Amino acid sequence: MTDINTHLRLDNKTVWVTGAGKGLGRAIAIALSQAGAQVAVTARTAADLYSLEAELAEHGGKVLVLSGSVADSTAVRTMVERITEWTGRLDSAVNCAGISPHFTRSEFVTDEDWRRVLDINLQGTFYCCREAGKIMLEQGSGSIVNVSSVHASTGFERIAAYAASKGGVEALTKSLAVEWADRGVRVNTLAPGYFLTDLSSGLLDSKWGERIVRSTPLGRVGNADELGGAAVFLTSDASRFVTGTTLTVDGGWTAR
Repeated sequence: MTDINTHLRLDNKTVWVTGAGKGLGRAIAIALSQAGAQVAVTARTAADLYSLEAELAEHGGKVLVLSGSVADSTAVRTMVERITEWTGRLDSAVNCAGISPHFTRSEFVTDEDWRRVLDINLQGTFYCCREAGKIMLEQGSGSIVNVSSVHASTGFERIAAYAASKGGVEALTKSLAVEWADRGVRVNTLAPGYFLTDLSSGLLDSKWGERIVRSTPLGRVGNADELGGAAVFLTSDASRFVTGTTLTVDGGWTAR
């Protein structure tokens, strides 16, 4: 009989989490560490990572801090090299790094604003998948989780660049899942709805916040730690027959 509790454990597994300094990335890194993983954490701001390292180490977690931008392909390659030097392998990667800095009508989005969002959210995700995938394909095993959004498939005003980038992430995920499945590497998408984080707080505190809550069947936005279980599932052996799919955690937002 299969012991589901054993399959959900990540003991002795090395997991890389990008965008781990704050918000959902930080919450996911904490959940993976609590499940037993050795966690390499990446963000642009090192100070946020060191506070996370101290928090996890206090509870016996093993952590590697790597600062840098996922939009820099050379930096991403160096990060993966450092991780494999650290433990000798890379079992999972959770690509959380992303930005949504503008809430602007599309006709006023500048070329620079558009490129910046796509560079980090889509190109950065590809760079991380490519470099992590090389290691996992050589190992013959691995799980990649790309964090998308409900807005990859559900329309909302004033977020054209963000929505386009996340739609691209989901298409990328499906393509890689098909391409790498026969070599033991799974690739899935985790699509959060609205969670209370630094990224979303401005929107949720505005006139749109009431509309968002009213449109969520559970009647509230999520807490960051409510996403961790889904990430643990997708990185663990409990999901070993799951690839190319999108796991949506949104309080029923897309079920309307």
